[in-house]
Amino acid sequence: MQDQEELTQNRHESNVNDTLNRVPRVVHEPLTESSKDYERIQTGVAGLDNILNGGLPKGHLYLIEGNPGTGKTTLGLQFLLEGIREGERVVYVTLSESRLELEQVLHSHGWTGESLQICEMVPGQDQLGPETQYTVFYPSEVELSDTVTGILKEVDATRPHRIVFDSLSELRMVARDPLKYRRQILALKSHFQGRNCTVLLLDDRTSGGAEDLQLQSIAHGVILMESLPRDFGVKRRRLEILKLRGSPYREGYHDYTIETGGLSVYPRLIAAEHKPGFERKTVPSGIQELDQLFGGGIDTGTSTLFIGPAGCGKSTVALRYAISSALRGEKAVIFTFDESMATLIQRARGLQMDPANVIAEGTLEIRQIDPAELAPGQFVAQVRKLVDQNELRVLVIDSLNGFMNAMPHEQFLTLQLHEVLSYLGQQGVATILTLAQHGFIGNMHGPLDVSYLADSVLLFRYFEFAGEIRQALSVIKKRSGAHERAIRELIFANNSVSVGQSLKQFEGVLTGLPSFLGEPSLVEKSPGS
Repeated sequence: MQDQEELTQNRHESNVNDTLNRVPRVVHEPLTESSKDYERIQTGVAGLDNILNGGLPKGHLYLIEGNPGTGKTTLGLQFLLEGIREGERVVYVTLSESRLELEQVLHSHGWTGESLQICEMVPGQDQLGPETQYTVFYPSEVELSDTVTGILKEVDATRPHRIVFDSLSELRMVARDPLKYRRQILALKSHFQGRNCTVLLLDDRTSGGAEDLQLQSIAHGVILMESLPRDFGVKRRRLEILKLRGSPYREGYHDYTIETGGLSVYPRLIAAEHKPGFERKTVPSGIQELDQLFGGGIDTGTSTLFIGPAGCGKSTVALRYAISSALRGEKAVIFTFDESMATLIQRARGLQMDPANVIAEGTLEIRQIDPAELAPGQFVAQVRKLVDQNELRVLVIDSLNGFMNAMPHEQFLTLQLHEVLSYLGQQGVATILTLAQHGFIGNMHGPLDVSYLADSVLLFRYFEFAGEIRQALSVIKKRSGAHERAIRELIFANNSVSVGQSLKQFEGVLTGLPSFLGEPSLVEKSPGS
């Protein structure tokens, strides 16, 4: 035992002396043209390449960080499979998962890894016996050296263009000492420099210490992948580019989902990147009195908020606008968060607004959204696709209450909604939003205040008259032009929807308890007649 301690002490002193006597090499070399302008390679994930401004700069080492279950392995496999499609040699170095487990991941996504070379460095059963337990040397010194030597030997024989290491937590454990771990990563980085090889290091962040920041300082770029649990529904996953040396990229968080076929990344929407270029037109509803309230109709490139208590007719009026647009041959889409598509269609038929023909022609589309299964960025991506590929002209979001449930925080909802509305406005889309307020009669308030984001606001109210509950509506705001100041009755009768004349005989309609100022003989008549 004493001999072993003396041997260990001597070896430690020798390593210290070698470190102190080592003289750093100073290199004075001018920048080459290749180092000034990076050639980019595709990652195999379209949304991620968009965020990276075209892909990853070629020939560098990158760190992919994320807790277990965030999709690092899937991203690494997509990266290598994209290289195979480009005719490149690729290697997947697995330090924790077996070849069989990786093949199961490939099969689950419908991928074939016939040209994918897997370098399996997982300890086998023959390495678990007592004869493999070291007595004189520290295991970290032997295991780390053997592991890295085996990896580099495999890499040198293959000469890959792309390589993935999964995961660094295994190297961190066998290194034990942070200094040895950092030096080994630096050695890996130095080894691949000049070999025209792009390296991805996957790290599950199990250490939770300063080693994570050390890795970030070494890597040319860092991608952080997060999984945020919700109280109900699927997890929300997002990624962020923490670092990318000498290259522009889209900052901030970007939602992504893991589906059959790999990762789908939804770049954060920046409305300022999309320049306006449309002719402003009016969008009529098909109801003359309603169009008069809006001074001719709502305008393209604007957003209109329908706000009022539940059941007062917001969704029905929004549906009227969508169907009228579809009948004119203009693309209209309804995103319904609260109501099933079957119920919505049945209600439309009962009000003589059967959407069957326009749905069959493709000018009207109704999409039922489940907020518990939706990522905010995923919803925005659907909207952008409709605008870019289907020439969308009228969009209905019914309702913002359901849209809010798909968002993690109210502040995030407001910012997200601001970018979406700005983008739609610049693309000439007329957007209609419905928002249900709490309460039915009297003072009411909404779950959030987004009225300042809307260009126009149509207010719905219940009011009591002659022992009946009736509905009234009025345009409170319109930025794009003049509008009526009148309060009109919204009438659902004879299996149709209509808007009556101005309620001039009443005062206090918007409070829900109006005072009748007309002749007594009019009491039994409809206020809109």
